[in-house]
Amino acid sequence: MAHPELVTIFGGSGFVGTQIVQLLARQGFRIRVAVRRPDLAGHLRPLGGVGQVVPMQANVRNADSVMAAVRGASIVINLTAVGAERGKQRFRAVNAMGAKTVAEAAKAAGVTTLIHMSVLGASETSPSAFARSRALGEQMVRAAFPAAIIVRPSIIFGVGDGFFNLLGSLARMLPVLPVFGGKTRFQPVYVGDVAEAVAAAAMGKAEPGRTYELGGPEVLSYRQLIERVLADTNRSNPLVDLPIWVGAVLALPMGLLPKPLLTADQVKLLGIDNVVSAEAIGDGSTLAGLGITPRPLDAVLPTYLWRFSRNGQFDRQTA
Repeated sequence: MAHPELVTIFGGSGFVGTQIVQLLARQGFRIRVAVRRPDLAGHLRPLGGVGQVVPMQANVRNADSVMAAVRGASIVINLTAVGAERGKQRFRAVNAMGAKTVAEAAKAAGVTTLIHMSVLGASETSPSAFARSRALGEQMVRAAFPAAIIVRPSIIFGVGDGFFNLLGSLARMLPVLPVFGGKTRFQPVYVGDVAEAVAAAAMGKAEPGRTYELGGPEVLSYRQLIERVLADTNRSNPLVDLPIWVGAVLALPMGLLPKPLLTADQVKLLGIDNVVSAEAIGDGSTLAGLGITPRPLDAVLPTYLWRFSRNGQFDRQTA
């Protein structure tokens, strides 16, 4: 039976969005997936019944398209963000002004629930332009839609993630792995758990106006995360500790590659702790507060990192 409510999800065709669409479709919601390229979102349609999941064109940099996307919806979820600047996709334009446009359109359309995805580490004073833009986005969302629910995940892992798959690729390509900010602490969270948190918020299980910090059950240093990847790929690359500034210099475009594997701004983030705060734990603004038990790295990483082993799945059979 179809759910009477319509959910609009901006950026719903990506890594996290696909999981959210699947969960909400199972609950019977009607889902409008607002993306820049709806022709590339066809994989979402089979996640629901006939006509239940409908991709449509929208760009958070275009207010008219955003207003059209939220029209008739009672729940709006904004997942759009850029982690590196290219062309017109700038931090301020998407992460800040785009968030503002979605929040203002949701308010004007009479939307009852707005869920905005930010990141742990969003801060006005961060040395990272990305983190500053996410903090500005949060401020603009709060100003336009005070009852918005903001979720701040740490590094998200799962099949298709951009973090552990990158480390696996580097382990396969480089005989020696550089470690920038090896003591920086992270709290990786499973993509399925993040999706469950957002779905719970959409179904009224989160408190309006609150910010939830989402982290997994383990707090590990960046060096420990690299060591975990090496263990799961049966590799023994030597690790070399280097200061953050060296990584920032190496990440600058020098014409050797079409684009760097890491931007200078992303290298800066490797020097900033990315863990759930004591305040969030104290007031229950966490996965546990939403009734979700986070899954550990060991339950998921080996299921997809094996492809970076020298002999692929056969390494698992002979280990």
